[in-house]
Amino acid sequence: MSHIELQHISKHYPGVTALDDISFDIKDGEFFVLLGPTGAGKTTTLRVIAGLEKQDEGVVLFDGEAIDTLTPSDRDVALVFQQYSLYPTMSVYDNLAFPLRSPLRHTSEEEIRKKVEETAEKLRISHLLNRKTARLSGGEMQRVSIGRAIVRSPRVFLMDEPLSNLDAKLREALRIELQHLQRTQGSTTLFVTHDQIEALTMADRIAVLNEGRIIQVGTPEDIYDRPASTFVAQLVGSPRINLTAARREDGTISIKDSDVHLTAPRESKLPSDFLVGIRPENVKPDPNGVFTGQLILAEPLGVETILHIQSGQRTLLSLVPGITSYHLGDVMKFNIAYEHIHYFGLNGDRLQS
Repeated sequence: MSHIELQHISKHYPGVTALDDISFDIKDGEFFVLLGPTGAGKTTTLRVIAGLEKQDEGVVLFDGEAIDTLTPSDRDVALVFQQYSLYPTMSVYDNLAFPLRSPLRHTSEEEIRKKVEETAEKLRISHLLNRKTARLSGGEMQRVSIGRAIVRSPRVFLMDEPLSNLDAKLREALRIELQHLQRTQGSTTLFVTHDQIEALTMADRIAVLNEGRIIQVGTPEDIYDRPASTFVAQLVGSPRINLTAARREDGTISIKDSDVHLTAPRESKLPSDFLVGIRPENVKPDPNGVFTGQLILAEPLGVETILHIQSGQRTLLSLVPGITSYHLGDVMKFNIAYEHIHYFGLNGDRLQS
């Protein structure tokens, strides 16, 4: 496996800057996720690493050596795409064996058989080896696609939204399998997604990308608990973060259009006007709470419930475990976990409180 570095990569198309001076590294054996909305530059980054696109500026290094002049085949990377890219007239066995039958590899049929069977067992598709891929379900086809990448033990796995075409249950199952495979094989993996759940549950580290720029790189805990900007704060977390304007005056923080007034942190360096971010799980209903609001909507999800609490003209989301006993129209008291409040400047950048 390999350590990957991107140094000051830029890529321009007519009228569009797809990548704007991005730099990050992927450690040997790391599961690294590129997270961002559609059009952020995630796929372009992956294609530059694979050699399918040539950057206009910057350098890509594998294990400290620049690989920009190498062809895609010479870079020894394996790609798994959103589309399955299988040969429909071939059996699953022959699809898995196909990368090993390249004349450049000089792999015997006995060794091919061994590697195919080992890979099929890991992905739990051994019973499908003789079946034509055209007769497989979407989840089975994606397992075969992943198997084609795994079977030849490449230096780097590059995965471009491989789970996005699958239904929710299958996505969850394959997410777990991919994590297990990556951990047991110690493979260096770049995984591209717009799904924050995939990013938070799978990644060792995440790079948040927007409009061709890296906004933040960190562990899932860093991204969720210490978002570098309002963009990152809103991108991760479900339900969405409560983000609202606030004002500091005489040691008190007042949330705009609400009845919520908080004590400013001691020795606070906050400006007079700024933005406050409060995760819904940190808005806590409490009969002895210091704040009062009215329940205007409840969304029961089984294991938890989302409460919409109106305070003044502002609605705050609260996430509570289980099915709540509150009813629409109830006047309820609540607290806010001060230690988990996020402060942002009016430009969206994180502030030190």
